[in-house]
Amino acid sequence: MGAANSPCDGAAQKLIRKLMPTLPGCLALAAVAVCTWVSFHIGQTFAFTGFIYLVFVVLAALYGGFWQATMISIAAAACLNYFFVPPIFSFANSPANWVALGAFELTALVISRLSQRAQARAMEAIAGQRDVERLYETSRRILLLDSSRDPGSLIPSLIRDIFDLRAVQLFDAQSAMTYHTGESQPVAEQHTRDAYFRDDDTFDPETRTWYCAVRLGVRPVGGLALIDTEMTKLAATALASLGGIALERARTLQREYRAQAARQTEQLRTAVLDALAHEFKTPLAVARTASSGLLAVGGLSDLQTELVMTIDQQANKLDHLASRLLGAAMLDNTEFKPKREPLLFSHLVGLVLRKLEVPADRERFRVFVPSQEVPVLADQELILTVITQLVDNAVKYSEPGSPIDIRSAAKNSEVLLTVRSKGIVVASSDRERVFERFYRAPETHHLPAGTGLGLSIVKKIVDAHLGSVWAEGEAGYGTSFSLALPAARAH
Repeated sequence: MGAANSPCDGAAQKLIRKLMPTLPGCLALAAVAVCTWVSFHIGQTFAFTGFIYLVFVVLAALYGGFWQATMISIAAAACLNYFFVPPIFSFANSPANWVALGAFELTALVISRLSQRAQARAMEAIAGQRDVERLYETSRRILLLDSSRDPGSLIPSLIRDIFDLRAVQLFDAQSAMTYHTGESQPVAEQHTRDAYFRDDDTFDPETRTWYCAVRLGVRPVGGLALIDTEMTKLAATALASLGGIALERARTLQREYRAQAARQTEQLRTAVLDALAHEFKTPLAVARTASSGLLAVGGLSDLQTELVMTIDQQANKLDHLASRLLGAAMLDNTEFKPKREPLLFSHLVGLVLRKLEVPADRERFRVFVPSQEVPVLADQELILTVITQLVDNAVKYSEPGSPIDIRSAAKNSEVLLTVRSKGIVVASSDRERVFERFYRAPETHHLPAGTGLGLSIVKKIVDAHLGSVWAEGEAGYGTSFSLALPAARAH
């Protein structure tokens, strides 16, 4: 029985839904009829009844709109003319009838317009509140995005789910990639890119689509298409800004993860180098002692003496390498602090040059210092290491027999030391990288191999002294290395 009546019930519900908008007019019309009957039988005047009718017109205009209020105005004017304006029971025209009708119509027009405007503003306020709530939800969920995944593929889906859109497209200018979710919109892809290139926000009423520039501050970083929406421009631009913030946040987290991984790798490598250097020291000491003992005992043939001397020289080189590895590990210690005192570059350079084993190498150096030399604040042992490394590099990578210049000069509150040699010219793109650990410039690959530690140690020592070090290339001549340290007189 219930199943048989269900189609009728459905039809009745549809009919009720269609008639619901006319309910205010019908009620007002019924109220006019009741008021007319009561007022006529109790002998009310034209003015009193007209005022009551005016109330019904206002109510009809508020809840039913202008046309229902017009219908009530005509009915009320007709009732006034027929029942309350002499001669009664007649529709004879009179000025009072036209005045009443005009008053009713004017009231209906004004009230309906005010009501529509109030309703529109209320709907805008509700829509704005809903957009704010959705923007808040978007910003909250952006903070919870999986930073290990590509943010470009997550942001469109997030926006589409929260704002219930047909489709969303995001153009990331940095990667030149376009991400989309929902229904495919080939035309929208180009418009999204155009929004980025024009740095503009536009709305297409035909497709109900916002094309917004994704900005980070005032700088555009992409484009966003919000397809099939009626959201305001304020909400659309705010959403695009959230997209820019989400992209930048994801990239910042990725850079932080990479930096953290690099720090951990560097710490592990430093620990391994430290351990290896310590392990090398003991067998090297034994080997050097044995080779030196054999040479001291004597009684060896010429060939045996040459072989033992070769062993001793190579053991010395390995010991020197182990010492440099230990020095690099010491410089990586966060508690490392140099013991600074006033020193003259001329004195330090002289100590380094006197230690050169080959006399011909010492003769290649030309040292230039001012007559009134300014001391620097530095740790003597550490700066000797720096100068020794720069001198060794100049000897190793310059043309054999060519002169090597060392110049010192005071500039402002610093003292500069430059080692200039003739030979290879390090490319401008490599002049910063040569100070990285284990990096060798391509121009030096055919030359005697080094450890790749020397210049990185130089940079760490100079940085610890609050100074700076850099390389400069001279086309057709060679490369010069300079360092600047704080002058003692500046402190």
